Amino acid sequence: QVQLVESGGGVVQTGGSLRLSCAASGRTFSRDVMGWFRQAPGKEREFVAAIRWSGLSTHYTDSVKGRFTISRDNAKNTVYLQMNSLKPEDTAVYYCTAAPSDTTWVVTATSYRYWGQGTQVTVSS
Repeated sequence: QVQLVESGGGVVQTGGSLRLSCAASGRTFSRDVMGWFRQAPGKEREFVAAIRWSGLSTHYTDSVKGRFTISRDNAKNTVYLQMNSLKPEDTAVYYCTAAPSDTTWVVTATSYRYWGQGTQVTVSS
């Protein structure tokens, strides 16, 4: 059974940091595009970041560039999202997701096949 399990969410003050982890199981994800999306209350799910299998190609939404860093450890089947300088508007449920290696539109949720259950991130002002 394929599973993506997120961890590392929590409550942090403005300007603080969190590191999210996503452990994949059920098969190897070393060739997949791995991504993070988030959904705030009353809003649609939005793209945050994605990383291709080599780790050399990354993509970020404009609002997190310079603050968030996505990385992966293929040997551990794990992807990370380091979040620094957090803002109240970063408050959301963060979801880990996986897409086929040949995916072109990495910012589109429909490109992704597997999703985790999500982890809550709350940034207090």
